[in-house]
Amino acid sequence: MDARWWAVVLLAALPSLGAGGENPEGPLESWTQLWFFRFLVNAAGYASFMVPGYLLVQGLCFPLVKTCVFGNEPKAPDEVPLVPRAEPAETSPTWQALKLLFCAAGLQVSYLTWGVLQERVMTRSYGATATSPGERFSDSQFLVLMNRVLALMVAGLYCILCKQPRHGAPMYRYSFASLSNVLSSWCQYEALKFVSFPTQVLAKASKVIPVMLMGKLVSRRSYEHWEYLTAGLVSVGVSMFLLSSGPEPHSSPATTLSGLILLAGYIAFDSFTSNWQDALFAYKMSSVQMMFGVNFFSCLFTVGSLLEQGALLEGVRFMGRHSEFAAHTLLLSVCSACGQLFIFYTIGQFGAAVFTIIMTLRQAFAILLSCLLYGHTVTVVGGLGVAVVFAALLLRVYARGRLKQRGKKVVPVESSVQKV
Repeated sequence: MDARWWAVVLLAALPSLGAGGENPEGPLESWTQLWFFRFLVNAAGYASFMVPGYLLVQGLCFPLVKTCVFGNEPKAPDEVPLVPRAEPAETSPTWQALKLLFCAAGLQVSYLTWGVLQERVMTRSYGATATSPGERFSDSQFLVLMNRVLALMVAGLYCILCKQPRHGAPMYRYSFASLSNVLSSWCQYEALKFVSFPTQVLAKASKVIPVMLMGKLVSRRSYEHWEYLTAGLVSVGVSMFLLSSGPEPHSSPATTLSGLILLAGYIAFDSFTSNWQDALFAYKMSSVQMMFGVNFFSCLFTVGSLLEQGALLEGVRFMGRHSEFAAHTLLLSVCSACGQLFIFYTIGQFGAAVFTIIMTLRQAFAILLSCLLYGHTVTVVGGLGVAVVFAALLLRVYARGRLKQRGKKVVPVESSVQKV
C-alpha cells in the first residue's frame, strides 16, 4: 500500500502531467527538478538552518531585532485593553471617501500588478528571439526571498522611524509563522507551472471551505445556515469553472494533479500562518512589528536554503543575463511590500469588512486581467461559475456585517496580515 501511494505522489510530480509549457513534446526533466523533490530539499534546508538562525538572532542581529520587533515605547499595563483601531480625527464624509478611494486604489494597483508580474515571471520565457526560445526562471524560492527582503527593509525602516509598542512575545514564535508563510508562498509560485492563474485565484477564494471544515472537526465550532449556504455556493462555482474551462493556449499550463496538490499545500500553510499570527497578536504588538518579525525569519530561512543548494548565485546570474527579469522581480517585491502596508492601513481605518470587499473585487479583476493579457479562455458556464463564487463571498461579508450590527459574536475566518 505504501509503495503504491508513493508512486501516485511521484507521478503527480512529473512535469509530463502538468508542465504544459512551450515544448510539451520535449524530454522530461531529471528527477531532481521535480517539484516534490525540490519541496523536500527546501524543507530540509529550513530545518538545518534553525539552530544557526537562532544563534544569529540572539547574537549579531539582536540590537536590530530588539528595536524593530520588541518596540521602544514603555510597556503598557496589562489591565489596559488593546484598542484595535482608533477613530479617525477627520470625520467629514468627503475626507473619508477620499481615504477609502486611496486605500482601494492602492490595494488594486499593488495586487493586480503583483498578480500580472507573478504570472509573467513563472509562465513565460526571457531572452526569446527569432532563433532561440529563451529560458524560463524556475526557482520559486528565489522569488520568495526577493519579496521578503524588500518587505523586511520597509517594515524595519517604519519601525525605526515610528515608535512601536513594547511587548513580550518570544522571538522564536515568529519563526513558525515565517516557515509556514515561506512554504505557502513557494507553493503559490510553483503552482503556476501546473495551473492557470484564474484557477489559482479561485482556489484562494474557496479557502473558506477547508477553514470551516477544520473549525468543525478540530475546534467543534458551530456555523450559521448562511455560512453553509455561501460555502456551498463557492464550491459549486469553483466546480463549474474547473469542469467547463475552455482550451488553453499552447503556452499556458493546464490544471493537473500536481497543481491541485500545490494549491492544497498553499491553502493549508496559509491557514496555519493566519491562525498563528492571530495568536501572536495576543502579545499586543503592531502589524508592522509582525511584518518585520515574520519577514526577518523568512529571509534567514530562504537565504540559508538557497546557499546550501547553490541556487542563490544562479538566481543572481539569471538577473544579470535578463535585465527584464530583474525589473520584474524588483517591481514584484515593491508591489508585495506596498500591498502589505495598504492592508494594515485599510483595516485600521475602515475595518476588515471593507478590506474584504476590496480584495474580493480585486480577485475578480485579476482573473479578467489575466484572461485579457495572457489569453486564458473562459466558457460561458465557467464565467458564470466565477460570478457565483464572488457573489457568495460578497454575500458572506454582508451577512457577517449584519450579525455584527445585531451584536452577535462572529467567529473570525481568517487573518489578513501576511498575504503574499
